[in-house]
Amino acid sequence: MLILFKIIPGAFRRRVCLLLTSGINTLKQVTNLYLLCGMSCTQVCIHYVWATRSRRPTLVMPCRGQLFTHIRENALLKGIHLDRINGHTDHVHCLVWLQPAQSLASVAQQLKGESAYWFNVLSGINSAKLQWQESYFAASVSLSGLSAVRKYIDNQEAHHAVKTFEKEYDELMREYLFIKDLDNSIISYRRNIRR
Repeated sequence: MLILFKIIPGAFRRRVCLLLTSGINTLKQVTNLYLLCGMSCTQVCIHYVWATRSRRPTLVMPCRGQLFTHIRENALLKGIHLDRINGHTDHVHCLVWLQPAQSLASVAQQLKGESAYWFNVLSGINSAKLQWQESYFAASVSLSGLSAVRKYIDNQEAHHAVKTFEKEYDELMREYLFIKDLDNSIISYRRNIRR
């Protein structure tokens, strides 16, 4: 039941709490009630990846941990459901559940832009200046693939002991069927291709 309470808006959550004390006590009953009240129900999970500018190894420990804690806190304040965050010295992985009013681009901008400002100006971390590349990778994650993506994000340190970010990024691009042109710019997404 706690998982449900994290994904429903506050006003409706209060109504559910009242109803739970009135005898509605199963997840199915609450879900049906939620749908009857005209609330939008979505289940859109996005795996974001973005890199530091020129892939500079700016995110060294313990700075990386402090940055990830800040991104998590900032996401909470902005109503962004950040399921996972991790990364390595030159990139970040996030798993985000989008709400109905959130766009993929606005969430990326909010997480990236504010975090760089905090790191450079407000954090007091004496490290190289953090700058993000303008681009990012984002792909939807199915419920059946969710545990594998969570494990992948959680194990970034061990993963990058044997694989570079460049190799990882190229594999992600192939897995999600993106095509690059000669100068490595992404030019299209291949649709309807059987694997």
